[in-house]
Amino acid sequence: QVQLVESGGGLVQAGESLRLSCAASGGTFSTYFMGWFRQAPGKEREFVATISRSGGSTRYADSTKGRFTISRDNVKNTVYLQMNSLKPEDTAVYYCAAGSGVFSYFDASYDIWGQGTQVTVSS
Repeated sequence: QVQLVESGGGLVQAGESLRLSCAASGGTFSTYFMGWFRQAPGKEREFVATISRSGGSTRYADSTKGRFTISRDNVKNTVYLQMNSLKPEDTAVYYCAAGSGVFSYFDASYDIWGQGTQVTVSS
């Protein structure tokens, strides 16, 4: 079973950019569709972006569309989240997740989760 480790989080000012990475190990990465979710303090976990196994299909939450880009490298076994024009409301712990079933943005469809990486955007 694949294991996921996120990196790239940090503290930035509003308007700046960050790129998150999620490295997979221990499984066949290309057999999983991948997603990014986030959870802010006191709030429920929410969907951010997802990408199909081949990388040919992506989907974004309305709040991140046009600012965030998800991509994957099936040779490096890594999925990325490029975050531009960051806003204070993007502050959250960001989680990478892998799904083995039908491509979906529902968190219940994801089987494996990383430990999360903190993103803090100051105003």
